Amino acid sequence: MDTEREALQCTAYPEVQSFCQKHGLAFEAVDLRWGIPNTQAADYLTTELCLEELERCQKTSIGPAFVALLGDQYGPCPVPQRIEEKEWEALRAQLTSRPRDLELVTRHFQRDDNTIPPTYVLQPPGTPVVPGPEEATLTSVLRGGAQEAWRLGLISQEQWMCYQRSVIEWEIERGLLNSARGDQGATVFLRDVQDLSKHILDDCSLKMVDRLADGCLDTNAQSLLSGLKGRILDAQPGALKSHHLPWSRDLVNPKNKAHARYLKQLSEQFVARTNHQVLEQLRELELGRQELGWLYQEIRHHLWQSTESTKVFCGHQDLLAQLGRRLRQDESRTHTPLVLFGPPGIGKTTLMCKLAQQVPGLLGHKTVAVLRLLGTSKLSLDARSLLRSLSFQLCLAYGLPLPPAQVLEAHSRVGHFFHTLLHTVSQRNFESLVLLLDSVDDLDSRRHSPRVPWLPLKCPPRVHLVISTCSGQQVLHSLQQTLKDPSAYWEVKALSGSQGQQFIQLLLAAERRMLSPGQRDVLWASLPECGHPGRLRLAFEEARKWASFTVPVPLATTAEEATHQLCIRLEETHGQLLVAHVLGYIVSSRYGLSEAELKDVLSLDDEVLQAVYRDWTPPSKELLRFPPLLWVRLRRDLGHCLVRRPVDGCMLLAIAHRQLSQVIQVRYLSGPERVKRHVVLAEFFSGAWSQGIKKLITLPLVGKPLNLDRKVAPQPLWFSGTVANRRKLTELPFHLLHAGRLEELKQEVLGNMSWISCRSISGSIEDLLDDFDMCAPHMDSPEVELVREAIQLCRPAVELRGLEKSVLYTELLARLLFFATSHPAIIGQLCQQAQSWFRTCPYPMLVPLAGFLQPPGGPLQATLTGCHKGITTIAWSLEEKLLVVGTQDGAVVVWDVEEQQVVHVLMGHTAEVKCVRVFAQGTLVISASKDRTLRLWSLLSGQEKVTILDGGSPNPTEPQSWDLHVDEINNFVYSTSGTKINVWNLETSKLVFCITGDASDPWVCVTLLAAQGLLLALSKGSQVCLWTSAMGKLQEKHQLSSIKEETPTCAVSIQTWARLVAGFSSGSIALVSAGEDTLLEKLPEAVRFLVVSEDDSLLAAGFGRFVRIFLADSQSFHRFMATDLEHEHEVETAVLGPENNLIITGSLDSLIQVWDLRSAQKLRSPTPFLDRTGLAAVSHHGSYIYFPKVGDKNKVTIWDLAEGEEQDSLDTSNEVRCLEVAEQAKLLFTGLVSGIVLVFPLNSRQDVLCIPPPEARKAVNCMSLSKSEGRLAIAYDNIVLVLDISPGDPCPVIEGPTYTFYTQLPETVVSVAVLANYRVLYGMSDGSLFLYDCARSKVFPLEAHGSRVSCVEVSHAEQLAVSGAEDALLCLWDLQACRGMFEMSYESSYCRGVRCACFSKDDKHVFAGMEDHSITAWSTLDGTLLAVQFVHATVNRIIPTSNGFMAPTSHGYLIRERFQCPSARASQQDPLKNFKKAVWLVKTRQREELAAAEAPQDAEPVAIDGKESKSNKRSQVCLIL
Repeated sequence: MDTEREALQCTAYPEVQSFCQKHGLAFEAVDLRWGIPNTQAADYLTTELCLEELERCQKTSIGPAFVALLGDQYGPCPVPQRIEEKEWEALRAQLTSRPRDLELVTRHFQRDDNTIPPTYVLQPPGTPVVPGPEEATLTSVLRGGAQEAWRLGLISQEQWMCYQRSVIEWEIERGLLNSARGDQGATVFLRDVQDLSKHILDDCSLKMVDRLADGCLDTNAQSLLSGLKGRILDAQPGALKSHHLPWSRDLVNPKNKAHARYLKQLSEQFVARTNHQVLEQLRELELGRQELGWLYQEIRHHLWQSTESTKVFCGHQDLLAQLGRRLRQDESRTHTPLVLFGPPGIGKTTLMCKLAQQVPGLLGHKTVAVLRLLGTSKLSLDARSLLRSLSFQLCLAYGLPLPPAQVLEAHSRVGHFFHTLLHTVSQRNFESLVLLLDSVDDLDSRRHSPRVPWLPLKCPPRVHLVISTCSGQQVLHSLQQTLKDPSAYWEVKALSGSQGQQFIQLLLAAERRMLSPGQRDVLWASLPECGHPGRLRLAFEEARKWASFTVPVPLATTAEEATHQLCIRLEETHGQLLVAHVLGYIVSSRYGLSEAELKDVLSLDDEVLQAVYRDWTPPSKELLRFPPLLWVRLRRDLGHCLVRRPVDGCMLLAIAHRQLSQVIQVRYLSGPERVKRHVVLAEFFSGAWSQGIKKLITLPLVGKPLNLDRKVAPQPLWFSGTVANRRKLTELPFHLLHAGRLEELKQEVLGNMSWISCRSISGSIEDLLDDFDMCAPHMDSPEVELVREAIQLCRPAVELRGLEKSVLYTELLARLLFFATSHPAIIGQLCQQAQSWFRTCPYPMLVPLAGFLQPPGGPLQATLTGCHKGITTIAWSLEEKLLVVGTQDGAVVVWDVEEQQVVHVLMGHTAEVKCVRVFAQGTLVISASKDRTLRLWSLLSGQEKVTILDGGSPNPTEPQSWDLHVDEINNFVYSTSGTKINVWNLETSKLVFCITGDASDPWVCVTLLAAQGLLLALSKGSQVCLWTSAMGKLQEKHQLSSIKEETPTCAVSIQTWARLVAGFSSGSIALVSAGEDTLLEKLPEAVRFLVVSEDDSLLAAGFGRFVRIFLADSQSFHRFMATDLEHEHEVETAVLGPENNLIITGSLDSLIQVWDLRSAQKLRSPTPFLDRTGLAAVSHHGSYIYFPKVGDKNKVTIWDLAEGEEQDSLDTSNEVRCLEVAEQAKLLFTGLVSGIVLVFPLNSRQDVLCIPPPEARKAVNCMSLSKSEGRLAIAYDNIVLVLDISPGDPCPVIEGPTYTFYTQLPETVVSVAVLANYRVLYGMSDGSLFLYDCARSKVFPLEAHGSRVSCVEVSHAEQLAVSGAEDALLCLWDLQACRGMFEMSYESSYCRGVRCACFSKDDKHVFAGMEDHSITAWSTLDGTLLAVQFVHATVNRIIPTSNGFMAPTSHGYLIRERFQCPSARASQQDPLKNFKKAVWLVKTRQREELAAAEAPQDAEPVAIDGKESKSNKRSQVCLIL
């Protein structure tokens, strides 16, 4: 059946493989007879291996597990490998009368007394002897003896069948006839050659039927074959697929048309049958699929590993009993985790598994025991996956709600949830919990983290945690630094000599083996007093292969020597090259290789194939594969040296022991060999030789190069729209890096948008960043670093919207387009790929046309999102490199900034945390809260040490400042709250003294000048006081002199100068000492906070959304960075990091941002414009931006966007309140606080026009231009002017006001829009909305908003209008009918409200800027929300363009986007499908109103006079002047 095998290999297998991959399944065809000589295929060992492989397939396959190709040959009957003693005696008795036959049998078998019971073992053939014509073969002799013994009842029928059955009958018996799944998991393809019996003597049919040694037909075999076919037909007719072929002399020639047609039909039927079986099984699995199937698989994996590990347990019973007693003692009290430690291989894993089995007996049958053997599965390789699976399992076990999605998305939240869950379990007060985590040092080994941040250092009652780790590892050292209790550590020691011997005896008994006295002596002599279980197991693996007649050689005395001895034995059996390459590939892989992957890789290894086909030629002229039998033989001999672990949906093979991995590295992966292994692995996972691509090779027996298909699995990124190739994503970057293929790594992985999106969407942003972190140190590429930083900056958007392709593409494109031209190799390629994807996207999309998000290469390095309600205070532990964060909800959160993980969440405060201070070399922190308590915490253990009732201000709700200072010499803490300074002794928690200030003049800042022994305080009334720090005695009091008309808002001490730096309400910063004060700087807004670095060399000042950095000189500070650091919301606090290389800021939007102060030395980022008013206007199609000048609002800055610099400024003489640009007329309108509107021609600086106010001292609130730019509306509090703009030379002429009207309402006009026909739409501060027709003197109240109207806008055809309000409502209005069409609501849990809106040029869509820093796109046809884009900044103005819009942002960038909306609405998707915290709703007016709104534009307009004026919140009268 060689041609059938080749046909399936060439055509059928690839199709089935592709089908399986699309369904997230792996396909592996195991044909142990392919590629080897017939002599090897027919031996008994091969038969035994075939049956073992069949059993493995039946256990692991969810689809078909067995396929048989059955023709007209029954096949040879193999000689049994072993015959048990009783059976041997029965056979011997029948052969006694035939001495020659008996001698033949005894010559081939030898007794082995080391098996239980003893067996006779078939000896390997020596020099082949050609049998004479009358000499009976060994097979026939044994068959005859067995026949007679069975007839006499001396052996069973099953034993008799071992001598009668051919290999194929054995396989069909196991795979189909005796299988529980029947024809669901098996198929037999029958080839029936018609009229074969008539041509049985033809030469061409010699190989098609069974023949005896003399060439005659083997009628007995043919009879058995007929019986087998009949049994299949009777028992499983559905599994039999027959193919009838007409007789032909060249029947087996593929060029024969009939045979070729048969092969084609066979392949097609194989594909159809196999795919059908797979689908049927998938349907059954889907019906019974458990929602948390991944979790149950993980639990089963560790339980199975535990069962395997404890089959033999010896020698640690005393330690096990001691651990049990300790668990019972800790049951009702708070206690530390238990740490088992010892050298590798000492038996920690077996001990942990045995303890897990005994837990119910120790603590009660309701006790929940959770075991994880870390590093043995994908979900136990890193802390995030581990905590996720543990949290789910605990919630299920205790009937608690499952972890919510927002918890699972942020690593920091998973840790917090896990800690909280342990306390919840403890408080249930009935079921105990024991968590056993083995090999903690195998967790996060990629990151080499110096701490174990997720590990609780105190366990509550009824919750126990037992972990194990290796001696001498970083994890144990870190634990010893934080977990100080020596009773928590339990050393696992070696076994005694007698226990070691007992251990080996138990292992032998489990395998039903024993040793002869002489062999035992050799074994014990090689292991003098050895009690190391790992070494003992290696010795057992050697000794278990000894037969009683084997003369053993002395074993190695050390574990390393024994491992080398194992490798030598494998090399002698299987060949040095094959062993070296197989083990080298497994060790060189990132997480291991599946068997299918390993066989594919070996099929690409020319050195291996040349060694395999040294003595025979491959069976096919079209394809070349590695013979699977050779791998199965080697795998069997490796035995316990291999371990299986579930990773990326596959079961991967890995080396079980560290010692063996190290030896493999030394023996087989030194020098260039390691690179060679990675090259082949990289070629495999890249798919370089898949999809029919042939590879050249020269085989020894051929002598000329052959170009053959290796038939390896294809490696696309996506197998289907939802199934990613996770194995490729995981392995390829690793192998390209270590193969030295850096250019390919940059182009195909790190610089490939498809790869980046697939890696992050199918995994996580963390997985993607891990790949960049792994590769970046090995390549000097600024572009790669920029891409990595851009991905890092995407995290907040992913947290908000979920990891969806359009979100990722938008985020990266809007950040990288800044560098597309200057860095074309990678960044330019990424941008082109993203733009190409957008062009083919079938859904409505907002497509970036230019960079507008915070670019990489700037100071912003990372944004941390976690379990914070709002950031209020930050402190830095320099020594421990920890960040301590105080929050509005009372939590104190401790971050490891390098790992971006939460180490502790310190719960205790019941109100907002106002101040935190770190001391004691970074190991302790004290916090002050609005709940009037001080709490002292250990940063190492996360435990609260002291609580002090501080008292504080009698009214905790009033605005006041908090300060904390620690005097470590005297062990005092100075706590300031409002008008009181309390000094506490930290040892006794007693009040030392108290200083009370003036109740009407609370303290802004109190600082401890430790070197001078003084307390320096600054009050809100600008009074400076000085006391002694020891007794609180007043030394001096005076008023500030340099700052007169401002109120102090914050201050910080400069210890090296013994001075204060104070911030004030109007932005002043002053240097304050005991006797004088001087002005340092003037900021644009009130100073919110001041912080200094540890060495006083840097000063950071926060104001509004900005932070400005200053550098100290001899006795002052000067500006350090050219630009300020900008948050998305107001910054509350900051802290300067170690070595003054970074600053970390926190804001009330719950974001912590990390800024690199060395960014000036890095790549220069685009310079944003500095508009801090939200009034920016745009001209010349986005070339120039106009905004009030920073620090001088009486001027307007003209910013050249292309050059990234200020081009000019315009002097307005008064503060600017609003700006409007007439793009066609090239005019800039500036509304001033004085009420004047200045009009500047954009193309010249002459002829400035002035429009005076209707009343003196009335500030301009807003302005609007009609779409044709022929009308201008200027709105004041309750007055609106309408002016005409007409063409003129050299500039347009402004006439009027043509109309002026008063609203006669107490509320003010806050937004206005004017139409060409002198109608004015305006919104009020209370939400009222009106349409006023100036020509007719009529007002039409429209339905009011529920809050302040933030924007009104008219469509370009002036048929429609849109209004937005702070209540998140957008209303679409029909201006002809003066009635509403749609109410469009969009709400986000972060914040709600509309800031601005505009119509698209064709009036089909509305674009709106929202308060939650997103832009939405709506349909004017039916009010549908089409798209949402998160832009990270406030947008106050949107200007439509021909294909989208422009919008200046609060971050100083101009958004340019194309709105891509397919005409087929059926293709629309939910724009919020991944938007975790937002909802949208559209309400439609009555049907007749909608019908009127959709009337053709050429129909008669509805008469305004016919529209009855409806009352609003109150009536109004408009007066015409």
